Amino acid sequence: MNMFRFCAVTFLVIAVAAQTAFADDASLVPDRRKDQFSTDRGYYLFPMPYSIPGVGEGIGVMGIGMNLVGTYTDVFGFALAGGLPGWGVGVSDIHIIPKTLILDATSIQFGKSTITSYQQRGMQSGEHDFSYLQFDQYGFTGGRLTATFADRRFEVYGGGYLIGSQLDQVLDQNSNTILDAQGSPTWHTKVYGFGIRGDLTDDYYDPRKGIRLDVGRWWSPPASSSDPDYYRMEYNATAYLPLGKRSTWLLNYFRSDAHVTRQGETNPTEIENQQGLNCSDPTLTPEQQADCQDVVNNIVAGNTYGTATGLGGTSRLRSYPEGRFTGAHMVFYGTEVRWTLTEEAHPFDIFIAKDVRTVLQVALFYEMGSVADKREDLGDIYRSSYGAGFRMVTASGIVLRADVATGREGIETTIIFGYPWESF
Repeated sequence: MNMFRFCAVTFLVIAVAAQTAFADDASLVPDRRKDQFSTDRGYYLFPMPYSIPGVGEGIGVMGIGMNLVGTYTDVFGFALAGGLPGWGVGVSDIHIIPKTLILDATSIQFGKSTITSYQQRGMQSGEHDFSYLQFDQYGFTGGRLTATFADRRFEVYGGGYLIGSQLDQVLDQNSNTILDAQGSPTWHTKVYGFGIRGDLTDDYYDPRKGIRLDVGRWWSPPASSSDPDYYRMEYNATAYLPLGKRSTWLLNYFRSDAHVTRQGETNPTEIENQQGLNCSDPTLTPEQQADCQDVVNNIVAGNTYGTATGLGGTSRLRSYPEGRFTGAHMVFYGTEVRWTLTEEAHPFDIFIAKDVRTVLQVALFYEMGSVADKREDLGDIYRSSYGAGFRMVTASGIVLRADVATGREGIETTIIFGYPWESF
């Protein structure tokens, strides 16, 4: 079945490529519709109320400025208060060599952060089989350097990121404390990546015909002998089939695989000691002890098999929460039809936002994916999402996206910048 799905997607990609290449108004490499380096200025400033299960409620503010002072450089910043206190700043499109060598940098810091920890990795955990892991002083800082050529049709990129956190508490689904992590060490890891990207489409930011391929290798040197030594290979291919002059049908294939060269610590007792946990604490209920052991078992699995890119969140399987499905291997298929409603330059200035609207789109999408720790199990179980969305593309290069997706575990709403399925 896996080979059948792969062959089916490959056939569709080839069909799109052939259609693009031999259509009367197209060539093997479609002409770009517009300049790929915009200098149109814009800004956005808006409040960010939030309510996140396991984290709490609060409010923040976010600001974005595009193409500052006639350059290609964009900046953003945000500050949050309440259940998730923190801040973040970032700068993108710093042209070290104009239109050739581009630098992006980001730093995000949270006083507290919470992630959902499901009962087990893979596809078999139930919707309500989870607890929360609360971390103290989570931080993420890094940057990416991109060399781009031939009007952004070919790119080589590399990046480095430093991530730090400290496990603080394990919480139940009602955010009640199951146990405190006693003496948990501050966790630091460095992540490095390198990749190439080919973009044979008619536009870098809003493609409507052509093919795009991204291949990347990511690795994190183990900080200690307890950490696994592995790297991750990722393949992202998207075909764009034009529908009329302004709309498009997309087909996406994404694959992520972890390759372990040395396993980390797999002794559950030792992992409990390292994380400051005591799952056999007699003051815990049997259910709480089981939740604690699930956390340890997931760490054992990660140290044994490594971890690939997961499913769920704002880009892949959008009807599921972030990190819903994790494992050492992941495969994803997606299709989306984008109808362009209008295509005209329409400036707007509403005090909190100033830009030029160029395109309004509606979209229908369907996605399916699978994860597994063992390669031979990949594809045994699939989950799917489908839904609709609305997008606004601006002259400054921003894509504002709102999606509503549904699946077997309910409905999720996404409001974010950027199209789905992009590698970065």
